[in-house]
Amino acid sequence: MKPIFNDVQISAIHEALLLLRNHSLRLTTAESCTAGKIVTLLSEVEGSGELIESGYVVYSPEAKQRLLNVSPSTIETFNLTSCEVAREMALGALRDSPASVALATTGILGPDDVDGIPAGTICFAWAFQTDRGQSVFTRQLRFFGSRCEVQRQAAEHALQSLSQFHHRVLAGEQA
Repeated sequence: MKPIFNDVQISAIHEALLLLRNHSLRLTTAESCTAGKIVTLLSEVEGSGELIESGYVVYSPEAKQRLLNVSPSTIETFNLTSCEVAREMALGALRDSPASVALATTGILGPDDVDGIPAGTICFAWAFQTDRGQSVFTRQLRFFGSRCEVQRQAAEHALQSLSQFHHRVLAGEQA
């Protein structure tokens, strides 16, 4: 029987859960292209429910605006697949939640390019609420493979990078 998770997924999932647990963090997500996969990967581990506050799956511009308070002008100016939209999605999820960390994704899974944006382009945001205020980090990456492969790679990347950005927040960086 083929294993459900590969070693990279297991490592990323467990590292993210350990980080959340060890630092008393609760997570919310604002997922577009990953369609809830980040929360799904975490929730498949026993005991993870106490670390997950909520998860939004928002595909349409209207849902991003209504549920996460993404500005229509941000979408119009930068496009749905932009770090600026991912940033507003993460902040919107934090604003609506008692969580202390938010992960957001928006992008083009493919197989075709959309509005000149290559398939596999994903924008991420990691937002943290601390006593000193909010810190948000964004990145845009391109992944290759089928729609499902790009979606999986993006979810794994979001989880793998959580620790790196949390360390930057602990060091006092406010991006």
